[in-house]
This record gives sequence, C-alpha cells and structure tokens, in this order.
Amino acid sequence: MNDRWWSPWQPDEHYRYWPGSIPLLVSLPHDGREIPAAIADAMTPAARHSPDTDWQVAHLYDFARAIGAHLLRPRWSRYVVDLNRPPDGAALYPGRRETGLCPTQMFEGGPVYAGETPDASEVAARVDRYWRPYHEALRRTLTAMCALHGSVLLWEGHSIRSRCSMFFDGRLPDYNLGTAEGQSCSPAVRMALVAALAQAGVSHVVDGRFKGGYITRHYGQPQRGVHAVQMEMAQDSYLDEADPERWNPRRAEPAQRVLERLLVAALAAL
Repeated sequence: MNDRWWSPWQPDEHYRYWPGSIPLLVSLPHDGREIPAAIADAMTPAARHSPDTDWQVAHLYDFARAIGAHLLRPRWSRYVVDLNRPPDGAALYPGRRETGLCPTQMFEGGPVYAGETPDASEVAARVDRYWRPYHEALRRTLTAMCALHGSVLLWEGHSIRSRCSMFFDGRLPDYNLGTAEGQSCSPAVRMALVAALAQAGVSHVVDGRFKGGYITRHYGQPQRGVHAVQMEMAQDSYLDEADPERWNPRRAEPAQRVLERLLVAALAAL
C-alpha cells in the first residue's frame, strides 16, 4: 500500500493528479468516497457510507504509476455527482436500469436521501462545483499528452460487486472491457486487449453489460489520437466483498498482473 493515496485533502481540492511519462492516463472516477457535510445531512445513514464506491481501485492501479502512467482520482463520492454521466443527465443505456447524474437510489435498492431528492437547480450546482473540475483536468491532461505523444490511451478503471441484480443477472465476469462497440478506440487496440484477455485465461466479456460510460464515449476519439477503454472489474476478483474497505495486497496481486499485461498490450497497439 502506498500512503500517498491517503494524504489529507486540502479544503478546495476536488481531485488528485499524478503526472506520468508514458502515453497512458488511468482515470478512476468512482474511487471517491467523501460527501460534503451539507449533502450528507440530507442522506440516509446507509448512503453516507457510500457503499457503491469502486472499492480499492486506487490501490489496484497503484502499479501503473511504477510503469509511468498518469493517474487521476476524485475526492467526492458518486452520490455527490456521478463523474461518468453526461452533465445533462441523459441515459447511457436507454431502456435499462441505471443510476443518474445525482443518484437517488443505491445499487441494492435503498434510498440515498432521507427526504427530498436534489431538484434541477441543485443538480446543476453540483455539476458546476464537483463535476466540471474533474473533466477540466481530464481534457487538459489528454491535450498535453497528445501534444507530446501523438496517440494516448485513456484507461477508465472501475469495479462493481460481482452480483448486483439492479444491473445484471447472476455473476459478472471478472474483466468487463468496454469500447463503445469499438468506437472509442482503434481496432488494433481493441484486438490487442481481446487477445490479452484470452491469453490470460480469465473470465471476461467485451462490450457486454458495460460498454463504457460517458468518459469512455465522450473522450474516446481515436481519429484524434485518444483511445479510450473502460475496464469494469468484478470486485471479488481482487478483494473480499464482505469487507471491501480492507486492502489485501496478496489477494489483489493476480488481478494486478493481468491488468498490467492488458495495459502493456494496449500501449503496444497504439
């Protein structure tokens, strides 16, 4: 474990960015857990714990910094505002169940708020205060990386409980690669990742239930040099889902080896 992830936040900080040296940006938009007090006061006790966090993904991708990746992680919980949703709140998967820009329901079905839910003006205020800074950092970093390297890989690191009936039946495969049906990255990058997953011998699916959220779809513009993919991990592939706040390096190590293999393969295909 690297303590740099957990150093205290400054009062005005919304995200942390660690610069790298290779054309790889790892973005962790659902890693944040904090909830401002004024917002938390309106939430249910269960929601204040932010149970739908992408648990431990900062630790999971810690190895990427060692190989030279840039890394961006947020401070705030997805319950404050979901950084992987469009700012107008449009659905990512029309006709299917999903949480919104400012979620009002937890994955397990309980309410996020004890009383009234955020109205349109409150949602707009949260977009301005909490959503835009992360996306400004994404744009700024990708622009600088493209100017330096020409082509870059934007890797969206996500995770979810292996069983979550709100979104899918049964157990999720361990590795869920999303490329917006091949639109957010080049065919070469997609094929390299598919081959690496097959060679690793792990349970996986490509563009299945998770095809890539707003960030992958919006920033993935391979014709302009940005190749974006989303990796949604089943959490029990790298941690104990009964105790997700406890980081176990030995349990996570096999998953980290697979992820490193994937990142190396995708970078080679740029």
